Amino acid sequence: STALAKRKDGRWMRPATRINLFALATVPFVMVLSNSMIIPVLPAMQKGLDITAFQVGLIITAFSIPAGVIIPLGGYLSDRFGRKVVIVPALFLFGLGGLLAGLASIAMEKAFIPILFSRVIQGIGGGGTYQVAMALVGDIFQSSERSKALGLLEAANGLGKVLAPIIGSLAALLAWFAPYYVYPVIAWASALAVWSLVKEPSKKTQDTPIADYLDDFLQVWHERKRILTIVFIAGGVTLFILFGVLSYYSDILESRWGIEGLYKGFVIAIPVLAMAITSYVSGVVMQKKLRSFIQWLTVGGLALMAASLVAGAFFKDVMPFSASLAFLGIGSGLLLPSLNTVVTGAAGNQERGGLTALYGTVRFFGAALGPPAAGRLMSMGQVGLMLGAAALAGALAVAAILLAKPRQVLTSR
Repeated sequence: STALAKRKDGRWMRPATRINLFALATVPFVMVLSNSMIIPVLPAMQKGLDITAFQVGLIITAFSIPAGVIIPLGGYLSDRFGRKVVIVPALFLFGLGGLLAGLASIAMEKAFIPILFSRVIQGIGGGGTYQVAMALVGDIFQSSERSKALGLLEAANGLGKVLAPIIGSLAALLAWFAPYYVYPVIAWASALAVWSLVKEPSKKTQDTPIADYLDDFLQVWHERKRILTIVFIAGGVTLFILFGVLSYYSDILESRWGIEGLYKGFVIAIPVLAMAITSYVSGVVMQKKLRSFIQWLTVGGLALMAASLVAGAFFKDVMPFSASLAFLGIGSGLLLPSLNTVVTGAAGNQERGGLTALYGTVRFFGAALGPPAAGRLMSMGQVGLMLGAAALAGALAVAAILLAKPRQVLTSR
């Protein structure tokens, strides 16, 4: 068995399982590059393609919506046929979409529509990556260490969020379309690592009819519909706000403050780094004192997001505005691990994959709609955009206080 077993010498895992885990950790790193790497390059892409702010936001949408649609299918197929046979082709498609977008940018005078189609291909591949990798970690590692292994995947995801805008800005020093060529290099290397290094445990697959699969899921949803509705909306809205505000931030860094190139990548990474660090710390807290902290972390995260957005609405200088976005990242980092924990705790083993996959879909739709919505709302100005986002976060904080009972969910599973 490849299951994790603590060694007598106190080491955390055997070398074989360590290789499994680090190869799998490349998958969320690749996935997070999908949108975060090109956010700092969106203004340059807008100029290079001669398109509107709304249209350039569709480059994010074209990836995120197909990925969100495919995530549940990828989870179901991996349950039926195995994890690696889904992850590896998905990573190949992810890289291929990036390569096609890069080639279209060079070869075609009117490249916007071909780039959108290429991003759709990327999204189809992206839907079979991170969530399936999480399921494979669950297969390989036993429950006592599974949370630590999943924590490393989340750390890889956070590292990708921090490095993505820097990598994108570095590539864009060559040309506005150069980031597209980064995707195949990293994705195909990850596919090779997963295929050659990860040892998938053999197991008897259950040939469950899809109708029964859906019935089980719907029963879980009916039992937990109030809190799951809040959690799903909160997850989608959080990503909607975060990616929408970051795309606006990317635009005004250049247009208002003249911050461009690599320096811009480092500046955009600040709120994402704040989110990644906070996610890790709050995850550790929840592991130790889950029942005591989870609702406070949820409500507190939403309230901090709302407060930071209100403050950011009135800042005109780059330093205080960037500081407000750092607190937006901290609020998101408090919130998202709490939501993840509620979702995974709301279902048993047979339904957990479908529930978490659907939650991932909602989050992707939020990320997809945020940038084009921000492009449309730029006419309202900074105050209208930021206060509107603050109102969304504040309303969800009130709903979480009045309606959500996350500890009841966690104690029942």
